[in-house]
Amino acid sequence: MGHSQADKARSRERILNEAAMQIRDKGLDALSIGGLMQQVKLTHGGFYGHFASRSDLIAAALEQALTAGEASAHAARDPDKPVSINALVRSYLSRTHRDQPKSGCAIGALISDVGRADEQCRAVMEPHIESFIAKVAETFGDDDDSSAIVAVSAMVGALAISRVITDPKRSDAILRTVRERIIAMASDE
Repeated sequence: MGHSQADKARSRERILNEAAMQIRDKGLDALSIGGLMQQVKLTHGGFYGHFASRSDLIAAALEQALTAGEASAHAARDPDKPVSINALVRSYLSRTHRDQPKSGCAIGALISDVGRADEQCRAVMEPHIESFIAKVAETFGDDDDSSAIVAVSAMVGALAISRVITDPKRSDAILRTVRERIIAMASDE
C-alpha cells in the first residue's frame, strides 16, 4: 500500500470513528457531513473520496459503532469466567451504561433511529441483534431462543426508557425492575 493509500485509509478510519461516536451520542439524523469533516480536520469535499453518499457513511459508521460496543463489552468481562446472565444483565442495565450512550451498546442507543432508517442501516444492525440474542440464549442454556428474545427486548427497551426518564430514582427503578425480572426468569429456566 502506497503512502497516499495508507493516508486515505487512516483518514477513513478517523471519519468512521468520529461518526460512530456522534451517532451513538446524538442519533443518525444529527450527523452532519460538514461538521464531521471539520471535526476530523478534513475538507467537506474530501468526504466523497471516502464514501459515495451520506447513507453509505451512516451504514459504515453504524457498523463501526456496533462493533466497537461489542468489543468494549467483551473487553470488560473476565476472560477466565463464562458469561453469566446475572453479570450480563447487571452490566447492561446499569447506571454507568445508561449514562454513557456514546460508549455503550449501539443497539440500545440507536434502535429507534435504525427502525426508521433505510433498509441498508437495518441490514447492518440486524445481525448484531441476532448475535446478542444468541449470546443471551447461550447464557440461559435455551434450546430455543424465546427467553433470550424476551430478555434482549426487555434490556434494550429498559435502557432506552431509562435514558428518557428525567427523575433519577424512577430511571434507576426501571433498570432495577427489569434487571431483577430477567434474572428471576433465568433462574426459572
